[in-house]
Amino acid sequence: MPALMPENPAVVSRLAPTPSGYLHLGNAVNFVLTWLLTRRAGGMLHLRIDDLDRARLRPAYLANIFRVIDWLGIDYDHGPTGPDDFLRHHSQLLHLPEYNRTLRRLAQQPGLVQASQRTRTGGPDAPVPLETPGAPWRAHVLAGTKISFTDYWQGETLVPLGALMPDFVIRKKDAVAAYQVASVVDDLRLGTNLIVRGLDLQPSTAAQLWLASQLSETAAFNASRIQFYHHPLMTNAAGQKLSKSQQLPVDAGVLSGREGPEMVFEAITDLWGLPPGNSGSLEELMFWLPDDWNYLHFNA
Repeated sequence: MPALMPENPAVVSRLAPTPSGYLHLGNAVNFVLTWLLTRRAGGMLHLRIDDLDRARLRPAYLANIFRVIDWLGIDYDHGPTGPDDFLRHHSQLLHLPEYNRTLRRLAQQPGLVQASQRTRTGGPDAPVPLETPGAPWRAHVLAGTKISFTDYWQGETLVPLGALMPDFVIRKKDAVAAYQVASVVDDLRLGTNLIVRGLDLQPSTAAQLWLASQLSETAAFNASRIQFYHHPLMTNAAGQKLSKSQQLPVDAGVLSGREGPEMVFEAITDLWGLPPGNSGSLEELMFWLPDDWNYLHFNA
């Protein structure tokens, strides 16, 4: 549900789900944490749905995003009002020219972008010209590359990008921009300067910071301008990370009236180390939001 204009538009964040499955508890926790931090700052919140993976997009998954937002009782300031509005006016497909311009500029940087494809014998990927149909483009990261940034939840962070993601994909086999490129371009277009992600996406944050630093037009995506919060992941009873492919929708009980969003609020206070019973509403969560999570330097 769109909200009133923010008090402090200098703070800009976004909800950025992908319609590739039903949203689970971890997605809902991320939504509420993002909402809390943005609203505490009086900032602007966008709904940005990442739909470049068209093979896995389903109408039911897209509708589930809007249903979960309503179920949680949160709002946003800019973005689609529903699935039809999203497909007509907000889909990432409308921004393909922007992504392609960035891809072309990256490909112009000496030694930065490589294309490869499987050999006919099934051996390791073989280098091919960038214009080869069906060959994904990969960013070449030197082995010793490490990216450092301040994680406002985890503390000072050093990611060994060269070891973890030495050749991550920037353009897929279908010649469409991959997540790392599209996310940077989208965040720059929206003016995002507050990003809340799961801890598993720390390497992706490092990859995006490194990639953005390669071009002057994307250099504004940097850790001196953007605050990153990487929250712990939600797990199942076996301690495994939640997955869209393995979970019922987080709001499954809403259809029968058995479950409300209190389980999401309780998960958040658990992350904050608070005892049970402090999570009955969004207002209570806002009260318990850690005081040291502030935005003073945004207003300097």
